[in-house]
Amino acid sequence: MIMNRRSPLIDAIPRVTGQIDYTLDVTRPGMLHARVVRSPYAHARLLRVDAGAAREVPGVAAVLTRDELPGLVADPVYGPQIKDQPVVAVDRVRYVGDVVAAIAAETPEAAEAAALLVEAEYEELPAVFDPLAAMAPDAPQLHDLPAEWEGSAAYFDMRPVPGTNCCHRFRIRHGDVEAGLAAADLVLTRTYTTPAAAHIPMEPHVAVAEWTAPLSEGERLGEGKTPLSEGGPEGTLTVWAATQTPFNTRDALAAMFGLPAGQVRVIVASLGGSYGSKTFPRAEPIAAALARQTGRPVRLVFRREELWLTLNRHPSAITITLGLRRDGRLLAKRVEASWGTGAYADCGPGVAQKGGYGAVGPYNIPNVAVESDCVYTNLPPNGAYRGYAVTQAAWASECMMDEAAEALGLDPLEFRLKNLLHDGDRWCTGEVMHGVHFEECLRAAAAAIGWGEPVPAPPAGGTLRITHHGELAPPSRLVRGRGLCVLLKGMTTPSRSTAAVELDAQGCITLRFATIEMGQGARTVLAQLAAEPLGLPYDQLRIATVDTTITPRDNRTTSSRSTYMMGNALDRASRSLAGRLKAAAAEMLEANPADLTLQDGAVLVRGAPGRRASFDEIVRASGERVWLATESFVNEGGLDPDSGQGIASSHWHQGAGAVEVEVDTGTGKVELLRVHAAIYAGRVVNRLSAELQNEGSMLMGIGSALFEAIEHDGGQITNANLSDYMICSFLDLPRDLTHNLLEHPGADIHGLGETALPTIPAAAGNAVARATGARIRDLPLTPERVLGRIIEMNG
Repeated sequence: MIMNRRSPLIDAIPRVTGQIDYTLDVTRPGMLHARVVRSPYAHARLLRVDAGAAREVPGVAAVLTRDELPGLVADPVYGPQIKDQPVVAVDRVRYVGDVVAAIAAETPEAAEAAALLVEAEYEELPAVFDPLAAMAPDAPQLHDLPAEWEGSAAYFDMRPVPGTNCCHRFRIRHGDVEAGLAAADLVLTRTYTTPAAAHIPMEPHVAVAEWTAPLSEGERLGEGKTPLSEGGPEGTLTVWAATQTPFNTRDALAAMFGLPAGQVRVIVASLGGSYGSKTFPRAEPIAAALARQTGRPVRLVFRREELWLTLNRHPSAITITLGLRRDGRLLAKRVEASWGTGAYADCGPGVAQKGGYGAVGPYNIPNVAVESDCVYTNLPPNGAYRGYAVTQAAWASECMMDEAAEALGLDPLEFRLKNLLHDGDRWCTGEVMHGVHFEECLRAAAAAIGWGEPVPAPPAGGTLRITHHGELAPPSRLVRGRGLCVLLKGMTTPSRSTAAVELDAQGCITLRFATIEMGQGARTVLAQLAAEPLGLPYDQLRIATVDTTITPRDNRTTSSRSTYMMGNALDRASRSLAGRLKAAAAEMLEANPADLTLQDGAVLVRGAPGRRASFDEIVRASGERVWLATESFVNEGGLDPDSGQGIASSHWHQGAGAVEVEVDTGTGKVELLRVHAAIYAGRVVNRLSAELQNEGSMLMGIGSALFEAIEHDGGQITNANLSDYMICSFLDLPRDLTHNLLEHPGADIHGLGETALPTIPAAAGNAVARATGARIRDLPLTPERVLGRIIEMNG
């Protein structure tokens, strides 16, 4: 059993007293402050950048433009999966907000004043904003697409389509989809769209960069503190970053400056939220380049409105064709998906891959064809977002399942149950499914909102309205309906996590791991997993700050993988250390190792309370200063990008959502009455943290369902503020917000940080359709969109 499953978060007191360290709090002696200059054009040649007046502003230390890049950086272009983004624009700007210059000054105010004086001359070029339009033969090309790309964080091969804006095309070929459609009794084709959305973390993008002398060998091994000495650009680059990927960031910066990876040090404190926005470098390359240029530490913080210009969620257009038998069996499914990745790819190719197979859904379909394109457009870059493409994929797939059920005259729950995957089924990627609990999740969600029972009648009344003739019309009618969604979400596969457990001569145990704490309670959960084999309360373990110099490498804190991947690595390291302690204590106590147990910082002989050896005594007796146990955990797999065959995920994140809505047919306003998510957890380590994760996901799902959408006019974002861009508030919560964490004895831990979010929009869309008969195929479910569809249906 995991100890104390409702344990409070390990950093609960610092959280509520404001004592947690964030990158935003980092200061360095002599630190400069940076601001960036952004393009006003969506697509243009950059003819000239004149920073003469900016350099004359008192307090300005440096201005970084394309003219300063030669000799300053070895490679001015970076990117996690495709190297396509320059530190500052070199030849072209590709979206409104593209960075053309950066200023470092003594104060933020001086940097801001100087930024206003930078003059740039442009030659405007045709721009394209829709991913489908960007694939047209005459669309302007944003990048030259070589046959192969090189990135620093890709776990699969890139497949660009030369001569187009498609930087990656992912395919699945399973069975014969054309034959399946030909044999079907009913064939349906529908297209569903999802807009771009903003992450809105409380903490903005921030980085502090400093060039220092290299660390000594002792400092590299973690000997005491690591003070930073004076030094020039030939030394170590240290970056304090608000990032989920310290090692990917380190590798990108090392390549940029032509340094060995060991000469780049990335330090990460807690993040003030991310939701995918801080997955890969954004502020770090600019801050590092300015720091090298000036020889002084530089701090770059993006303003709140700049978040919309930095990274967002991919907009998508997904067309699904289903071939069905009259009895409700799925025979064939074709998915054609376009993902607008914006001006630079970021991790868009990975989004296209996961969204491609996510749109197939958790169904046993004998014939499947998927073509999922990651497409450049002249909009801000899009990348990882909580749910990682499954929100868009489930919106399309699960709305289509309801439309198919309606066409066949079947109950949506029974239709899904007839086609769900079970243990031993072979999925469209060729992998044999195991640990499958889709049916359990779906039945739990449906039961929670009373599926199959009569929908309670809404209260009488509605909204009084005036017709276009000026007459007072009767009150609008309130109607209610229920909707469902079931989905699967993959975990990064293949990947590796490594952790170290350190025991010193004072008996202090320190955990070293690169999982980033960003509000999800990772430190608490991982400390619990590490503490159990050592027989210690979890709050007695020290957790080292993530530092790429002294922390073992991890792929990244994404994909709901940390509790499973890093938890297994820590468990192995703790058990290795426990085994060594028992072996040493057996000699000291002249006991059989099988008779020993670990408890409260000592090794005890069972049945003989007086025979014990404390951890510190055992280490000192060995003559060593520190005992270190380092272990890795690897999940194997991967997909062929041309056929989609292989292992998509070493295990699946599984969930279902159910929603009951009330719709005012006179205004189109949708009110959520009941929202429930049933998520398979496998084994819950800390129930408090898991429940909070589920609830946070559901709240973001409500925002995506009802109102979140980034709007633009000619490439200019028009709602880049929290007055015009709406996120979920307490006033938007349903009367009943509930969820299940489904467990099974002896099961593996399953990640759940994102799974509930994508269930909500599709379930809500299906509920609105069942309440009103108005099928909405474009998110979000705004009153204008719902009312417009109702009016269209009624002529």
